[in-house]
Amino acid sequence: MPSFSLPADWPTTIPAAQALQAQLATQVQTIDDLPPIHYVAGVDVGLIEGNRVARAAIAVLSYPELRLHDQSVAYLPVTFPYVPGLLSFREIPVLLHALNQLHHLPDLLLCDGQGLAHPRRCGIACHLGLLTGIPTIGVAKSRLVGHHAPVGENRGDWQPLRDKNETIGAALRTRPGTNLLYISPGHRVSLETSLAYVLNCTRRYRLPETTRWAHKLASQRPHSARK
Repeated sequence: MPSFSLPADWPTTIPAAQALQAQLATQVQTIDDLPPIHYVAGVDVGLIEGNRVARAAIAVLSYPELRLHDQSVAYLPVTFPYVPGLLSFREIPVLLHALNQLHHLPDLLLCDGQGLAHPRRCGIACHLGLLTGIPTIGVAKSRLVGHHAPVGENRGDWQPLRDKNETIGAALRTRPGTNLLYISPGHRVSLETSLAYVLNCTRRYRLPETTRWAHKLASQRPHSARK
């Protein structure tokens, strides 16, 4: 099992973080470069103890059955302020910690956040994919940047999400009568393949089973179980 760690020059200031995102954006790969997908994972990151501690839960599911195969929960002190567009720098440290606790790494990560659909084209899904080498997809519940045409009401209906004459993702309907999800490539996955995997991982509910399992795992672990 590989061991993931933060780069030695991990940013601690907002200008340094923004500069790193702009640099990393040039390395993001949005052409399919996927291994055979047997395991997919979802992540959930939240803040506890007065927003002083970050908690990451990762649920690894078999694919395409979507049965729970592995799981981990990790806790670390928060070291970066809340800044829109800089979610990576609050969440990636604890996510790497959680990944290191898994017995079985996933072949594909569905991140609860943006990928390419980001002002500097490097949301948390892109950043995590570049750091780990694991193919990643951004599955966000809200839009950070860009615009799209109206989306139909049927499952699987979608419209391109565009910003500055560039397609950066898609607005996707996963369930009739529910709010849209905003899907964008993270790393080593195309938009079309991202949409296909998100739909394949979505069953009866709006959110993919990967995300739902990670949320459930996070809510079941007591705060005192910090490692």
